[in-house]
Amino acid sequence: MPNYMNLLALDTSTEFLSLALLVNGEIYSHYQLAGQTASQLVLPQIQVLLDAAKIKLSDIDGIAFGAGPGSFTGVRVACGVAQGLGFGANVPVVGVNTLHAIAQASATNKMAESVIVCTDARMGEVYFAALERKGEAWIEVIATQVCKPEAAPMLASEALDSGTWIGAGSGWAAYDDVLSARFSVSQKLPKITPTAEAILQLATPIFAAGLAYPASEARPIYIRNRVALTSSEREQGQRL
Repeated sequence: MPNYMNLLALDTSTEFLSLALLVNGEIYSHYQLAGQTASQLVLPQIQVLLDAAKIKLSDIDGIAFGAGPGSFTGVRVACGVAQGLGFGANVPVVGVNTLHAIAQASATNKMAESVIVCTDARMGEVYFAALERKGEAWIEVIATQVCKPEAAPMLASEALDSGTWIGAGSGWAAYDDVLSARFSVSQKLPKITPTAEAILQLATPIFAAGLAYPASEARPIYIRNRVALTSSEREQGQRL
């Protein structure tokens, strides 16, 4: 790898489209509320960033993407784009757990070291993980999982004693009362999302260590097994 890696990062696991391009140590980024249009916007907006940085896709050294958990459609879009562009540019990819990216984004804003990440998984469930920073990575004190908010695993006493915890992710807005009754946190950051900048920060040392993998091996992190709603659930406006 060169001294300065040129890396592209993207996330479409939520209603936001987030992109980040690292070129010669400088970051170019894009973040917008895209909803269901992310799949149509992602490639044109990537080209906008490439043009702004005055480089071509062939100048990229690697691609990182938000692998999930999150919207089923969204994580498939991110994975598919990473695969397609990775093949086209003949570069490796890295999939980043979106809950880890939320912890990283929280730390960027609040210098957090211990984060209970909880995002709204729809259907009365949340994606949940408890994470502590260890160097450049986040270690799962409680593994990434999907559960009812009232059944979110409690932290062990030694984890509680290790530092001050904050709560981050959309689940803290959707289920604040339930989660606050189970966890004592010093701050709540319900608007934090898995930004491409955070994904880029977590993926950069992986690329630098030569641990990225071929685009053909890119896979989403689904967690939940269900990939479709029943007709009645769709009529009620539910989403996966």
